[in-house]
Amino acid sequence: MTTRVLVPMDDSELAESALRYALETHADADVTVMHVVGEPSSMLGEATALALEDDIEAAAEEQASEVLARARAIADEYDRDIDTVVDMGRPGRAIVDRAESFDTVVIGSHGSSLVDRLFIGNVAQTVFQRCPVPVTVVR
Repeated sequence: MTTRVLVPMDDSELAESALRYALETHADADVTVMHVVGEPSSMLGEATALALEDDIEAAAEEQASEVLARARAIADEYDRDIDTVVDMGRPGRAIVDRAESFDTVVIGSHGSSLVDRLFIGNVAQTVFQRCPVPVTVVR
């Protein structure tokens, strides 16, 4: 029986579909929505802004706030409570590392933009190949 479900979310429609699927399919499970922001560096967009912040964790929470607010709104449609968590780093690796504490992962088949997929790689593929628990990929 599945009691704990991890749903990684970015700002894509497929991530929202994955959350809806998890809420419908695992109606009695605790669902945690995870958003990963880029690890601080001086190389890439949002990560650059993050690296320049005095309080990196607060800045990461701020970057994740819109995605997590959408996740809570979706959960409200199902009259469900969800937990949320924000991680920093490479999305695939962060998801796989956190997945050990869950029974399953439900993830959208690909992210929000072509640029993300080119620079970051296919997160769903990484999770699918390396995850220590079962993974459902939603299209």
